[in-house]
Amino acid sequence: MTTGMDWRAQVGRSWAESYHLTDRSFAGLTQRLLERIAEREGNHVLDIGCGAGELSLAIARNRPHAQVLGVDISAQLVAAAGQRGEQLGNVRFIEADAATWQEPGFAPEVLVSRHGVMFFDAPVAAFANLLKIAAPEAELIFSCFRSPQENPWASDLAKLLQLPPPTDPTAPGPFAFADPQYVEGILSGAGWLGPGFEPVDFAYIAGKGEDPVEDALGLFRRIGPAAQALRALEGEALASAEARIREWLEDHRSGDLVALPAAAWIVTAGHG
Repeated sequence: MTTGMDWRAQVGRSWAESYHLTDRSFAGLTQRLLERIAEREGNHVLDIGCGAGELSLAIARNRPHAQVLGVDISAQLVAAAGQRGEQLGNVRFIEADAATWQEPGFAPEVLVSRHGVMFFDAPVAAFANLLKIAAPEAELIFSCFRSPQENPWASDLAKLLQLPPPTDPTAPGPFAFADPQYVEGILSGAGWLGPGFEPVDFAYIAGKGEDPVEDALGLFRRIGPAAQALRALEGEALASAEARIREWLEDHRSGDLVALPAAAWIVTAGHG
């Protein structure tokens, strides 16, 4: 489970410091998501859980006449996004919780998110708030992971580190929206219409360069399901865990690249 407090503290700091690595990891998915977003019309765009801003910045560059607003609960991520977007006059970032946030005069016509919506404590209420602030013909489009079993970069790591399975698979976290029926129930319950689910398989780029295995290990030390477990280890236990991960990463190495299979949904819905 990953809470809002986590994002405001250690998790948010780690992602802000490593955004170039996470952007690289999600590159294949980001491109597909941007293609789907390009099919939607609208000059007021809201990026929910915008993180360090990659999606917002790409949309702002592609729609120079649009107003793009990124919202995130992590001050560190908002600061990183703002710094990256200093040269763009049509994008801004604010620290806020999209579950309750409202701004008079800003009614988004396109609401987007790259893996930023699976962490709401009360998802139905959060999506109902997003519907309330949206323009009458607004469209919602976001990505989220499919099951851990379809994402071995997470499930294999969990086995290597002997992490216990979650007691509640729908608790806020990276895989909370893996089940389409569960997500459809949330969106329908919040008033959104016609939820659709497009499966996307992509290469999760974990490591690159002269020593891609060590590069990938550095990524997993900072973010993802292994990071917290590794931070809790020390001495021989830590060395043994990292040795197992290195061996596993070596199996997925191809030259100067470590790429792992990843699976996501691109979810769409319309204003109710």
